[in-house]
Amino acid sequence: MTDIPWPRPSLPDRVEGDPERVALLIPGGEYSAERPLLHFARAVFMRHGWTTQAVWWPQQPPQREGQALRSWFTQLRSFVHGHVSRALDAETAPKIALVGKSMGAFAASVAADRSVPGIWLTPVLRDTDVPEDLRRNSAPFLLVGGTADPSWDTEVARGVGRPFFEAPGADHGLETTDDPVNSADILRRVTAAMDEFVGRL
Repeated sequence: MTDIPWPRPSLPDRVEGDPERVALLIPGGEYSAERPLLHFARAVFMRHGWTTQAVWWPQQPPQREGQALRSWFTQLRSFVHGHVSRALDAETAPKIALVGKSMGAFAASVAADRSVPGIWLTPVLRDTDVPEDLRRNSAPFLLVGGTADPSWDTEVARGVGRPFFEAPGADHGLETTDDPVNSADILRRVTAAMDEFVGRL
């Protein structure tokens, strides 16, 4: 008897909408498309009629194992770039958008190479090439981060010159310590920012 995971995901990996517009949902190292930020990003794209496709890593991403942060981040960027490039190659829609959370936001390199719009949730803006990847992308994108997240850099986000949403006191999960009500409100405001952004694509 084959084991069936339970509870099952609330949505299939692919939810069909307009076949001409596809949004890829790119997870973090431990943050799937079922988690709140990507779940509501998907809901926003669906509301605007897009087809959505959840991406899964086919293997465990590189682990740090004592490496310097920059070296590890470079490995993660290469890992994400390769897998997301293959996911993009499998799509035939003329209009593509990417949504990446944390490690998934290393896909900014692919977005820049292909001039694809994106939403980057808690991107790693310190000790990485992500800021340069963002600067060389001619397509629109939205940055989202929190001031209590050590991976976030307000000045870098502002210096890129594109729209960004910043949550005061929010950590890498865009939550605030011991304040679930405020964390839920941050999620609401992030969703509103994503909705406004997607409405202009």
